[in-house]
Amino acid sequence: MTTEAMATLCLSGELTNKLEAIARAGFEGVEIFVDDLQSSGLSPRAVGDRCRELGLTVVALQPFRDVEALPPELQRKMLDEARRHLDTLADLGGDFLLACSSTREEAANDHGRAAETLRELAELAAERELRVGFEALAWGRHVFDYRDAWEIVRQADHPALSIVLDSYHILARELELETLATIPGDRIGLVQLADSPWPRGQDLQALSRHRRAFPGDGELPIERFMTALERTGYQGPLSLEIFSDSLGVMPTGMAALQGKHALESLLASRT
Repeated sequence: MTTEAMATLCLSGELTNKLEAIARAGFEGVEIFVDDLQSSGLSPRAVGDRCRELGLTVVALQPFRDVEALPPELQRKMLDEARRHLDTLADLGGDFLLACSSTREEAANDHGRAAETLRELAELAAERELRVGFEALAWGRHVFDYRDAWEIVRQADHPALSIVLDSYHILARELELETLATIPGDRIGLVQLADSPWPRGQDLQALSRHRRAFPGDGELPIERFMTALERTGYQGPLSLEIFSDSLGVMPTGMAALQGKHALESLLASRT
């Protein structure tokens, strides 16, 4: 059975309050947003312990930014930072680090180099018995299409590396979904769900940062995304990742319940 999860970034308030609201709403999993963890003043181990007390599985630590095809010196710094993130992930008791495509000017438009970088990152994770997922941001400098991210993951060819699929990043760019439907489900590490107003003509990053919505509360063709996803055979977590100014001022518990209702409604419509 699929784990239903919510990212802590969806909700207002302190991290412990967010975790409690997510658990009370009936979610089984949580994505820990790095900024929430850092601002909490709590150790990763203490946060992981609280998740387990609440019955929540840590499905991901995110985001780890700007990972691929960097110049040597920046790549060394990125890998050092990756070690710290992976240590934090281990302390949380999770096993999945979400890595995002680069927005840096220094990143090269070179899938071969990107694959080498991701392979190194995956090897660092594997040494700790952890995993890494690669996500194409809709505003990535060179990798902004899930098809390119999938090509890079395939080239890297490491068992600890998978692709992350985010409905917003894919649907906001109006990308075709036939390729998505052909990705083997066991090569997909995480699926994130978010809706939004119709994005055409808008700044995709600004829209994503401020006006995402729960599935069904926007205008993206989420049902088409889910149909393609079902064809992959994916059985992993489905996680809500909603950056929203309106959720930021909504009571924490209410927002978590609304998210759970939206996710349940989406899944019920698929049966």
